[in-house]
Amino acid sequence: MKKHWKYLLLLLLVPGLLACGDDPSPLPDDSDDENPTTFERSYAFSESMPENVLRSYLSRSITMAEFLTADEFIYDSAIPQREDDERMLIDMGAKFIGRSIFMWGSENKAANPDFFAKAKQRLEQMHALDGDLIFQACIFEIITTKVNEIAVPAWVFEAFSLDVEDRMFDYSKMINTSGKFVNQWADGASVPDVSRLETRMWFYFLAKNYIDIGIEAIHWGQVELDAMADKNNNYEGWNDVLTRVRDYASENARRKFILSDGHVPSGGLVVDGNLLLDFHSFPLRMREIYGKPQEAELVLYYEDAFYRRSKGGITPSGWESENLPYLVEFDNFGISSFPGEAKLSSTWVWGYDEITWFSLQPEDYRNEFLKYAWDWIEEYDPIGNLQMPGNRKVVPYAGSWNERYRANRKTADFEHGYSQEETIKQIWSDDE
Repeated sequence: MKKHWKYLLLLLLVPGLLACGDDPSPLPDDSDDENPTTFERSYAFSESMPENVLRSYLSRSITMAEFLTADEFIYDSAIPQREDDERMLIDMGAKFIGRSIFMWGSENKAANPDFFAKAKQRLEQMHALDGDLIFQACIFEIITTKVNEIAVPAWVFEAFSLDVEDRMFDYSKMINTSGKFVNQWADGASVPDVSRLETRMWFYFLAKNYIDIGIEAIHWGQVELDAMADKNNNYEGWNDVLTRVRDYASENARRKFILSDGHVPSGGLVVDGNLLLDFHSFPLRMREIYGKPQEAELVLYYEDAFYRRSKGGITPSGWESENLPYLVEFDNFGISSFPGEAKLSSTWVWGYDEITWFSLQPEDYRNEFLKYAWDWIEEYDPIGNLQMPGNRKVVPYAGSWNERYRANRKTADFEHGYSQEETIKQIWSDDE
């Protein structure tokens, strides 16, 4: 009973939770301010990225998980008919290709030169079709004992002004010395502690390899988990590795610049007014609509939703932002013990992660929800951007194909599509 009284009190105090199914409280009157949705669209940059260019890219972003990864390196199964993905991206006008390559818990892939070489070949093929495209790699909040199978190149030691050794990376030197988040994901699979030198060397090793194949953006995952021993030290570990990666990119990246982002539940990493990341990102965080099975909505202040919480400061490119632009995405993180059920307060959507819930909906509702979410974000926090769902792993369920959601139009020749590409293309076209 006490818990119910606490929740009723919360409802009275937080207007965003008051009416299920209703719009949140209106925005304050900003009629005298410059319209935050207005910017000059451009995809031209070199050495730094102006705000209008960043916002241009984020407004044409789409998740295409493992798009650059060769089939033999995909940990679940191969993705057939990849040429249709290429057609879709060019036709709809996508510019920022999110999560295009990563190695969640499979670090030994880095020992095979084909992992990077084949990705580079495909990336170059896409740039021949559209030279403005940015491809994003991911360096996540996970390391496993498989890092022990990767030799530390001489250039890593040299980058950190260390004597060159003939040795492998060392998992034991990447985990937290107090045991925090050790075996977080499984035995021998932990969250790396960015305050430790070996972790930063590993991060730099991956980032350099990605930059060398033409990657121009890195998603660093749940950066605040990695900062377990770093936060109270002004994020010196993160500042060190991000600075080294940016310095390398300034001379070697395709356009002499690399974008960095991460999931930041606190609102962002800021030290002395300086933002450590180029933009922020977070899950969508939908709330179930009671009385409307399987339907969901976006609400200000729900759980840890990111809307209106992006911190500002001086960006790595040198311009000042009151609230740093950010992406929200359909996240994937598993399935609950109550699939299909609604809960009073939960990060699950009717018992599923966000992309799995989305994939389970009828086609008409999927299209309707994309339009709704785009318009809602533009109205309630226009510095935010909806990262469209293009290709992402979903939780296995009856009737699913290959455990993947794909936005491609479903045809007789392409039976694996969920048919959102036309809706995405229309939303972007209307946004011009």
